[in-house]
Amino acid sequence: MTLRERKKARTRAELQRHALRLFRDRGFAATTVDDIAAAAEVSRSTFFRYFPTKEDVVLLDDVDPLYEAAFRAIPAGTPLLEALRRSMRAAFASLDEEKRVLEEVRMDLARTIPEIGAVLRERNAFGVDHVATLVAQAVGRPADDEDVVVFAGVVSGARLAAQVLVQREPGRPYIETFVHVLGRLADGVPLAGAPIVTG
Repeated sequence: MTLRERKKARTRAELQRHALRLFRDRGFAATTVDDIAAAAEVSRSTFFRYFPTKEDVVLLDDVDPLYEAAFRAIPAGTPLLEALRRSMRAAFASLDEEKRVLEEVRMDLARTIPEIGAVLRERNAFGVDHVATLVAQAVGRPADDEDVVVFAGVVSGARLAAQVLVQREPGRPYIETFVHVLGRLADGVPLAGAPIVTG
């Protein structure tokens, strides 16, 4: 990136950092754009140059590129599911402690604020198409290959399962839960071969 682009990226990241701190401490609804701008020591107009709405602060995901880079760096021959788990852990291990905490806050808001969840679903964030594109490159198949699509669907389902488990157990870390759920799939889909016991 150019110097100008790096400065813009830093400002955007700082705005998000202050916003997520305020959302964590005061709540999303109780925090205003003016609060965020004041905490970041910028003007209200500067905030809107970087984020069209308050919700967009939560939608900014600068960890996904780290995850994808870590995935592409996994050695050839690594089983696909294990590669996903390793790259996810590596991406989050590369963050400093505050960033890891605030990323959990960001993902919690994405799960609990309906407006944000709706946009994420619309954008198919970490959805089947996104995962299929990443996986297809790794295994040397087209993104519309049936096996690639089915695998991507299973991974996307694992993400949803992790979200449900976290909602049932407040304070449980989402990333570790997601990695755990992916690990469960290494032995096959749970209950896939279980007999029906009721008619």
